[in-house]
Amino acid sequence: MNYEIVNYLSYVFALIFMACIGYQFVYIFIPFLKGGIKYKAKKMCKYAVLIPARNEEKVIPHLIASIKGQTYPAELIDIFVIADNCTDSTAEVSRKAGAFHVIERFNKELVGKGYALDYAFNLIKEKFPENRYEGYFVFDADNLLDENYIAEMNKMFSSGHRVLTSYRNTKNYGTSWVSAGGSLWYLRESRFLNHPRTLMNTSCAISGTGFLVHHEILEKFGGWKFFLLTEDIEFSLQQVLDGERIAYCDKAVLYDEQPVKFSQSWRQRMRWTKGSMQVTRKYFFKMVKGLFTGKGFACFDLAVSTMIPLMLTIISGFAMAAFFIIFLIMGLDVTALIRMLLDTGINSYFMLLAIGLVSIISEWDKIYAPIHKKILYTFTFPIFMFSYIPITFVALFSRDFSWKPIIHDQVKTLDDVR
Repeated sequence: MNYEIVNYLSYVFALIFMACIGYQFVYIFIPFLKGGIKYKAKKMCKYAVLIPARNEEKVIPHLIASIKGQTYPAELIDIFVIADNCTDSTAEVSRKAGAFHVIERFNKELVGKGYALDYAFNLIKEKFPENRYEGYFVFDADNLLDENYIAEMNKMFSSGHRVLTSYRNTKNYGTSWVSAGGSLWYLRESRFLNHPRTLMNTSCAISGTGFLVHHEILEKFGGWKFFLLTEDIEFSLQQVLDGERIAYCDKAVLYDEQPVKFSQSWRQRMRWTKGSMQVTRKYFFKMVKGLFTGKGFACFDLAVSTMIPLMLTIISGFAMAAFFIIFLIMGLDVTALIRMLLDTGINSYFMLLAIGLVSIISEWDKIYAPIHKKILYTFTFPIFMFSYIPITFVALFSRDFSWKPIIHDQVKTLDDVR
């Protein structure tokens, strides 16, 4: 009898997973079935570039240099660095590197990227009203931009796309299995989630950095009013609910720095998981309601990507714990449960390995790392993803909601990366 219960439980979990996640495998084939639109710049827009930075004196000069090295007209790009609660020379270094304006902000209570962006937007509107920026780029201080980044984003922006995200590559794929794990996930997100979504005319999601927002959207909200720990997800869901479509620019390439040590990655993903929990509490029922509107698929798709994996992990974890307790109390053999967990783990490993293999093969020439590391880290990618399970439950019971910075020390230029 206990074996039948376990098998039934296993089938239920598998069906729920496939119902929620399985459709994304279709995304892999969309680029082969549907050609993209070739955009041309309809006008040359003026942009403000916002760079929130906290103690980033080592890396921020190289980002500013990559912005100044754009093929897009320099007179149409103003760089604003938000030196947020800095205790180092970020502000001074940014000025020397050629930032248009450095905003120094000191606020120990309202801490985080969302507050820094909101402060900067309103200050810019007040101090530089004559500049009339049509769009606002947001980058992290550790980023580097391909020379044609802004020119490619401008082609789509000037053609009517009001929120854009870009191709997210990495500076340090080959440094460790941890940096490779995070990098491969973002490469997969760019190529096999956001790219197909844009081809299908549904909405993408922004992922922290490398995005562009029309000034009218920020003015509608009175600034950047998204302050959860994952302000990027919060912003994305709100745009979908408001009927905006976030598009993806495949030709705009950004390089960021992924955590190298597992402890750094753990801390970063703990914050993201906490933020996902905040977003789920605030937006889940709004997204469910949105399913029954004209934007139903976009609501379903982004809810699945941002909330459902978290919910499934928590529900299945508690369900398994409950079954173990019930079996032990009733004196039943728990061997079937253990076997089911092992089978699920093995199947999940090979599923994630397949995702990693498809991504690594597709993006092979874009990943700057030795061949043996590309191959090796594909096999460690599922292990990196499995670590989200303990992270989820630690985050669930943790009371620490504070934002903590990740130290960036990969001091590289574009030539160094390539």
